[in-house]
Amino acid sequence: MSVTVGVYGLIALLVLLALRVPVALALISVSMGGMSLMLGWDTAIGMLSSAPYEFIAKWTLSAVPMFLLMGFVCFHAGLTKGLFNAAKVLFRWLPGGVAISSIVASSGFAAVSGSSVACSAAMGRIAIPEMVSGGYKPSFACGTIAAGGTIGALIPPSILMIVYGVFAQVSITQVFLGGITIGLLTALSYSLVILTVSWLRPDIVPREAVGAREVGAREALVDIWPVLVLGVLVFGGLFSGIFTATEAGAVGAAGAILVALALGRLNRQSMKAALLETLSTTSALLIIGVGASMFTLFLSLSGLAGQVTGMVTGWDPSYLELMLVIVCIYLFLGLFMEPFGAMLVTLPVLLPVFELYDVSLIWFGVLLVKLLEIGMITPPVGMNIFVIKGVAGQYASLMDIFKGVATFLVADILVVALVIFYPQIVLVLTGG
Repeated sequence: MSVTVGVYGLIALLVLLALRVPVALALISVSMGGMSLMLGWDTAIGMLSSAPYEFIAKWTLSAVPMFLLMGFVCFHAGLTKGLFNAAKVLFRWLPGGVAISSIVASSGFAAVSGSSVACSAAMGRIAIPEMVSGGYKPSFACGTIAAGGTIGALIPPSILMIVYGVFAQVSITQVFLGGITIGLLTALSYSLVILTVSWLRPDIVPREAVGAREVGAREALVDIWPVLVLGVLVFGGLFSGIFTATEAGAVGAAGAILVALALGRLNRQSMKAALLETLSTTSALLIIGVGASMFTLFLSLSGLAGQVTGMVTGWDPSYLELMLVIVCIYLFLGLFMEPFGAMLVTLPVLLPVFELYDVSLIWFGVLLVKLLEIGMITPPVGMNIFVIKGVAGQYASLMDIFKGVATFLVADILVVALVIFYPQIVLVLTGG
């Protein structure tokens, strides 16, 4: 009976999500309804009443608002504007050098952001007008920035990775280390796409950009020193073991505020905007996490999670068969769900399966974030695409942006395949 309730609960959740009910509300309502059917209303209330506190009270989660605040302060204070100019100094000589510079700048922005959407918005305002004026096809220019934005959630500090680490009970620092390699590999693959298109289709990506302002090395260095200082401070302390993830976030947020104040770039209006965006984003993430923790308890008591594990054991898939199913699940969910919802809805069911197959949860966390970020640039609800449409809609239609990002999706699939066939790509820095 309980397993049946679990199955119906899972179906009800999928229906609610298909009806565009907010993820947190869908998770909480299904958990409450399912537990009430199994145990009665009073018992369900008693068991679920502690779930929100048990999830939110985890000390490690306090890293989320700290890293978010660091990123929003850097964005609103304009500390990241020089990243694109600095990247052009190094890569402008390459075919498609301005586009490659935007990918490199996105990687730099990722180190102080942790958000795919923020990275796309920031780089879109700066790089797309310059690429279009330099002869790039507008759809490809917009697609480049939309794809580059996904690096924002791969290179630490990644908010997705922090929440995954808390939920899967693995070291966030180790997941961050794995994220560095897959983030850099993604940036490299996107750059190779740009070089290839420039070589084959100079009508889309000019081999030599024109109309772009030249920037000197000294000017570029002056522009990016705040980001370099913050990166060395935060990640030097984190990866050397001096800071925990939470402490690194606090140091990063405080450092961003102090640097912005010292440069005279932080005023009351920009600080208020950074704080409000931090509060709203943190609240949205935590309420989804609360719903996921309640849903996990519901599935556990229903026995459905164990049933799924038993079914997988009976099927006895090979490693590659299991990974193919997992990739297909997340690519499908990415078509209509945002990353946090897709991750927290599926982990309660899938984590026991990975433990059964002795799959490294550090490695899987990094692969999972990569798969979720592919969903940010796939139709029909690729969030990065809509962000680019919002900041540069005068250059290309929504359909044109989806077409422009298609080539980068091929690169993403190749990166996923490499990570599956060669797990050490991710684990090389983790010691795993």
